[in-house]
Parts: sequence; structure tokens; C-alpha cells
Amino acid sequence: MSPAILFLLALGLGLAGWLAGRARAWSFRSAAPRGRLASLPSYHAWYVALSIVVPAGLFVVVWSIVSPQLVTQAVLASPGAASLPAFGMQRETLLAEAYAVATGAAGGVFRPEARDLVEPYREALIRMNTIGIAVTLIIAFLGGAWSFLRLRPDFVARTRVERMVMSALLLASLVAVLTTLGIFVSLVFETIRFFGMISPVDFLFGTHWGPDPMSDNPDPSRYGAIPLFWGTIYIGAVIAMIVAIPLGLMSAIYLTQYASPNWRKWLKPTLEILAGVPTVVYGYFAALTVAPAVRDAAQSIGIANASSESALAAGLVMGVMIIPFVSSMADDSIAAVPRAMRDGSLAMGATTSETIRRVLVPAALPGIVAGVMLAISRAIGETMIVVMAAGAAANLTANPLEAMTTVTFQIVAMLTGEGSFNHPATLSAFALGFVLFLVTLALNFIALRVVKKFREAYE
Repeated sequence: MSPAILFLLALGLGLAGWLAGRARAWSFRSAAPRGRLASLPSYHAWYVALSIVVPAGLFVVVWSIVSPQLVTQAVLASPGAASLPAFGMQRETLLAEAYAVATGAAGGVFRPEARDLVEPYREALIRMNTIGIAVTLIIAFLGGAWSFLRLRPDFVARTRVERMVMSALLLASLVAVLTTLGIFVSLVFETIRFFGMISPVDFLFGTHWGPDPMSDNPDPSRYGAIPLFWGTIYIGAVIAMIVAIPLGLMSAIYLTQYASPNWRKWLKPTLEILAGVPTVVYGYFAALTVAPAVRDAAQSIGIANASSESALAAGLVMGVMIIPFVSSMADDSIAAVPRAMRDGSLAMGATTSETIRRVLVPAALPGIVAGVMLAISRAIGETMIVVMAAGAAANLTANPLEAMTTVTFQIVAMLTGEGSFNHPATLSAFALGFVLFLVTLALNFIALRVVKKFREAYE
């Protein structure tokens, strides 16, 4: 049974509880002093409804995670699973075929070995669905009965409901923190495993990257990540920023200081469309248009060994992609500067360009820096453009016309291969991700420090 059905069941019971709680609150009007309740009937209704939906909904979430495992364990314990392989792809394939037939997603099995698992799957699914419905009803009934019996004329239901809502808002605000903490813990754990096999010195300061996922005796000298870090910085934080910062800042200045309202109404949304284009589209554009143009331009000026996959092509397209990040933040920051500062500068005899350079841009510097840092963080985490335009070669070079690779590309390459998760080649992806996480975190701290140092408050 789909978890959505259990959610709908919980919501239906909550609606019934809402109606029952509201009716009970209205019945207290005659018994309350001067006909007034401590809280409105709607708060009594919401108190009962939330007491039903919240615990039942939490159970549905937990059950949707646990029940598939229980079903699989029940099937594996059946006599029909005695001939299954202990591990491997074949075992998973047979279970998947039997599950598809049992749920009605497929008409029959391809392998005869899976036929004996269909009936155990059906029985286990029926049993688990029955348990899920029964427990949901029990939890909803207990929560509804408990809250319904607590309703009285002097019951402060509004305070209880507001506390529930505040708890929900607190949990929502903690989602980002808990997600970041979970990412950090998982990366640290796998990185420690990797550094138990490969020395951190060889990884952080080595200049040759070429892990072999098939090797039983990994060579530490092949795990030097310096070329990956250099490629990430060179493409995402150097070439891309050379394109994005001037174009983004100048477009923001034009839109806020020179463009007419009608022209700005069309230009700003058009510019921000760039942020919504899928990165794979940018990758195709970089691979099919920009990279050949860069190669032909280099060959026309006498550079014979220019590659069709280059850091310059990837960096140029990546810079175009992140222009909206710089432009939007700079636009908002410049527009937030009080008009009195601009008018005062012009009244003192400064030209428009001098006012922009000496008054508006310095005053809007925190927002501009925050936009630049956001754009850098976005650029160094980009993958598709690098995959399609920059190549897979881990080169430690300053020549932008040569192929390069980045940390994100290698993370994808290591995790999508055939290697075991106990091999250092696969675990190196977590170490690379951990370093990238620390770099992004450092950029955010730098942005916060700059904003805090140069922030100016205006009335």
C-alpha cells in the first residue's frame, strides 16, 4: 500500500476530529461563564485534529521506511527463498521480479526461480498493509480520544495549538542544520576510512591522480588530488569569475542606474532566465559550440595543439551560467542604497559614473561580495559543464586551452563505477567531497565576515 493512502487516512481522521472537537466546544457555550470559552471553538477543533494527524503522520513516515525491509525479510524467511543466491545482482533481480508481479506492476516473471517468491511477497504485503492500517487507526483513535476528553470550557486550546505550530516551525528551521550535520558526519566517517588506506599527505599534496578501482594493491602515489583542486579553482573560481563578475556587476549597474523602467522590466527577467536553464543544456552548448570555437580561434593564431576539450571553454560557459547570481545580488544591493546618497553626490558636482564608483558600489559592497561568493560556490560545485567541455584529464597546468577535470567530475566517476565501497578508489570520492565541503564552508564564512565588516545601516 502506498504511504499516500495512509496519509490520506490520517487526514480524514483528522478532519473528523476537527468536526468533533468544534462541536464539543460549541456545546460548552451554555456551561461557560457568561457563555464565553477560554479559547475559540476553532482552536479546540484544531487541537483535536493535530493530536490525531501529527502522531499518525509520524507513524506513517516511519512505517513507509520500515515496512519494505520487513516485507523483504519475511520473503527471505519463506521456503521459496531457500534457493536464492546469498548476495549479488542476481538475487536482487529475482526479488525485484517477484515484487513487481505481486504488486501488479508486471504480468509475469522472466526467470522461473522468481515464481516461488510471488506468493510470499503477496502474503507479506497484505500482512504489512493490514498492520499499517490498523496501527494508524489505533494511534489516531488514541490521540483523538485523549485530546477530545481534555476539552473543557476553561481549556486554553489556543496556547496548545500555538505550541504545536511553534514546534513544527522549529523542526522546519532545523531541517537545514540537521541535513548539513548529516552530510558532514557521513563525509567525515568515509574520509577517515579512506585516510586509513591512503596517507592524507599523499592525497592533499600529491600531483598525480589516477586511481585504479580494479587494483588489489592501491598505489598511494596515484591518489594525489592537487590537479583536481587546481582544475576546480582554475575553471570555477578564476575563468568563470573573470566572465561573471564584470558582466554581472555592469549589468546590475546599468539596470539600476541607466535603464528606463520599461527596459528594466524586460531585461531583468530575461537575464534571470539564465539561472533556470538546466546545466546539461549549458554542457551541450559548451561542448558543441563554445569548445570548437575556442579551438578554432586558438589554431587561427598559431596554437596548433589546442584541444577541443579545454578549461577555457568550460569556464566561459560556466561564467555565463552564474551571471544572474552576481547580477541579482548586486542589483538588489545597489537599489537598497538610499537615493539621498546618490542625489547628494550628484548635487556636489560628481558625475553619474563617479557617483557609481565612489558612492553606490562601496555602499553596496557587502551584497556584491555575497553574490560573488554565492556564484563561486555554485561554480565549483558544477559537474555537467566540466564533463562535457573540460574533459577528464587531471592536468596540473596553467594553460586554459588544455583539458582539465574537477573534484565534482571525479566524485561522479568514482561513485558510478564498478568498484567496491571498501576500495580506496571509491572512498576517495568522499574525501574529495569533504574537501569541497570545507572549501564551500570557508567561502561562506568569508562572505559573512565581509558583510559584517562593511555593512552599513540606513534609515
